[in-house]
Amino acid sequence: MCIMDRYLLRQFFKTFVICFLSLTGLYVVFDLFTNLEEFVRCGRKVGGVLPFIAHYYSHQTILFFDRTSGLLVLVSAMFTVAWIQRYNEMTALLSAGVSRVRVLAPIIVAVIAIGLLTAVNRELVIPHFRDELSRHPQNPLGDQARPLEPRYDGQTEVLLSGEHTFSDRKRIENPDFIMPAALRRYGNHLRAENAYYQKAEGNRPAGYLLDGVREPKHLDQRPSLELDDRTVLITPHDAPEWLEPDQCFLVSNVDFELLLGGDDYTQLSSTAELIRGLRNPSLGFGPDVRVAIHSRIVQPLMDLTLLFLGLPLIVSRENRNVFIAMGVCMAVTTLFSLTAIGSQHLGEMLLIDPALAAWLPLIIFIPVAAGLLECFWK
Repeated sequence: MCIMDRYLLRQFFKTFVICFLSLTGLYVVFDLFTNLEEFVRCGRKVGGVLPFIAHYYSHQTILFFDRTSGLLVLVSAMFTVAWIQRYNEMTALLSAGVSRVRVLAPIIVAVIAIGLLTAVNRELVIPHFRDELSRHPQNPLGDQARPLEPRYDGQTEVLLSGEHTFSDRKRIENPDFIMPAALRRYGNHLRAENAYYQKAEGNRPAGYLLDGVREPKHLDQRPSLELDDRTVLITPHDAPEWLEPDQCFLVSNVDFELLLGGDDYTQLSSTAELIRGLRNPSLGFGPDVRVAIHSRIVQPLMDLTLLFLGLPLIVSRENRNVFIAMGVCMAVTTLFSLTAIGSQHLGEMLLIDPALAAWLPLIIFIPVAAGLLECFWK
């Protein structure tokens, strides 16, 4: 690595860090003061306002990095190139016989490295902190009631519904699970005071522990219910060692996060988890998840395509005005992003194939980028 490579990398990463810290600071300040009363309440409840705020936003920064890294690498690359052109350093290198490709090689390598870091963050780090990241600033402890989005278990055909959810304990308040015809031996509804989602552990499958069962009556005296030789409703009659008389357990592979509504589950899950979810008949994922999976696969190529769209526009113009260069960068980014968002919406509505929805921006812009790269060889 020569001196010029180190110089460009130092300038690139300095710009990236400054931009990231600036945007993160703006996000934290705006978000914090918008929801300050809720943070004060939660901080007093756990024993300290400032430690609680630091703990909450240290996790949110992980998610913020995933959402902004693609834009920031382009901004950093554009700024670095515009900077060396402003002080005629690019001209001096070209006069010495160094090609543009060789000059910009360390920047391209840095972009690829950050893209790989973003992928690791998305696939390993974010899923690990899913519980913390799923808590919104209006409810940072997860102890406030949130609406429940009724959802069918595609495998058992049980409709999971209730009044409210509480993410801190994965609790459903006043659950009202509607049973399918094949499981109505004891009644149409399964009602209780609370239901707690529990992951699979040992011989016990994943599902919901219902506490304070109100309906059906005398469930502790009745045997468990099966569907297609698979136990679906476990009663205290067959599991007295871990179920109280007023409890029962509904076997389900529908994760608690799916009942909270929104896109949190898709955004905070790894690609491998989403693929397993597609194969899980209980979840019944639609085309939006298929589009998300394909979009993640092509994301590194999207970042590189965006880079190769922006760099030639800056290099070919030999523009010494950094702000004009950044304006060109933002215009290219906006057009590319709108195309990507539009194609994804078309895939989610099944107007085009989900795989095509993810690849369409590359199909459109890769030929454009290849044409613009001609200036690199001059």
